[in-house]
This record gives sequence, C-alpha cells and structure tokens, in this order.
Amino acid sequence: MSASFPRFAMLILSTLMAFGCASVHQDDLDTWKGRPVSDIEKHPIFVTMPVVRTVTSDGTELRDYVNGQNVAQCSSGGTVFNGVVNMASYNSFMSCTQKIQACHGIFTIKNGTVESLSAIGTGGARCYSNESMRPGFSGSVNIR
Repeated sequence: MSASFPRFAMLILSTLMAFGCASVHQDDLDTWKGRPVSDIEKHPIFVTMPVVRTVTSDGTELRDYVNGQNVAQCSSGGTVFNGVVNMASYNSFMSCTQKIQACHGIFTIKNGTVESLSAIGTGGARCYSNESMRPGFSGSVNIR
C-alpha cells in the first residue's frame, strides 16, 4: 500500500463528513412558523438573495428566495424579481431553474405570518441550513 493511500482515505472521509453536515435541518426551518414577514425582510441572509413572489388562488403568498448562480437567465429579463408575479410566470421560472444548481427557500405566508419554510434544491444542488438561517440571526456568515 502506498503512503498516499492514507491521505486519499482522509480526503474521502472529510468529503463525506462535509456532505453529512451540509444538509437541511427541519428544526431550522420550523423556527420560522408563526413569525411575522418582517423577520424575513430584515434577515441578513435573505436580503442578499433574489426573491420571486406570487399568490395562490386561496390568497397564500409564496416567496421563493433563490440561492444560486445564473438564475437571472430564468428571470424574464429580471421581471420575476419585481413585485408579485402570476402563478404562470412563477411556474415558468421554476421550470427553467430545474436545470440550474440553486436552493430555493420557499416561504408560505398568510395574513402577514409565516406558515412554513421549505428548502428545495434544483439542478443537483444540495440545500443546507444552520443557526444562521433562523429568525433573529444577526452577524456575518458565508453562504454557499
């Protein structure tokens, strides 16, 4: 066995450990339930992401905060990031982003209150969460 084998084994192990840590924790998502929308609007991570907003037929607002590169190519010239788009435009955006590595943080909002947050990976992206994604976080962090 060569001397490089232990280094290779450590590389594989550290890679697996990194992927194990890079996952979504339901507890992080659940902390948003019942929070006012203003908590999202003031959150230092979410204010850095483009957001697509739409409203469902029952009046529930969907906000899709997109963490990914090249999502602008799916934005119809940026129009999906301006105001509220209809459901057809939102569906078109989501279809396009299926080919792009991105994580979508999708908030469902009713009467100014967050009902839920879901993390959806597209294009092979793996979403993750940690304490910095929770309401009330302030400080500095690097997002992937």
